[in-house]
This record gives sequence, structure tokens and C-alpha cells, in this order.
Amino acid sequence: MPRGSTLEKLEKEIERLSPKDQLKLVEKVARQLRKSGVSGKRDLDWNGLYGLGKGLWQGEDAQEYVNRLREDRV
Repeated sequence: MPRGSTLEKLEKEIERLSPKDQLKLVEKVARQLRKSGVSGKRDLDWNGLYGLGKGLWQGEDAQEYVNRLREDRV
């Protein structure tokens, strides 16, 4: 299976996740990247991440989102 089609399937599945689960996934991937030695501006092309969170907080009040994140940390 070509790599592009696998990535496209993953992107479609991610879009089906709730914003909270999408955020958890991003955090988990970031931890895995740190463990693999990817760190700093030189190692990671941040421009490649542009637009990945599009629509993640669509229709959600920013303050309510922040309050919910703070509650989850307790």
C-alpha cells in the first residue's frame, strides 16, 4: 500500500475523533517524537505541521476549552 494512501486514511480517521481525543493524539505523537530523538527547530520542519489542527476547535468557545483542559489536569 502506498504511503500516501495510508496517511490519507489516518487523516480521515483523525477527523472523526473528538477535539479532546485529537489533542491527546497530538500529545502522544509529540512524546514519541521526543523519545526517538527528534527535538529542536533544526530536527523538525514545523512548516509541515501547518494546518493539521484545522477545525479542531471549530464551534468551541476558547475560554471553555481552556477551562476544560485545566479540569482534566486535576
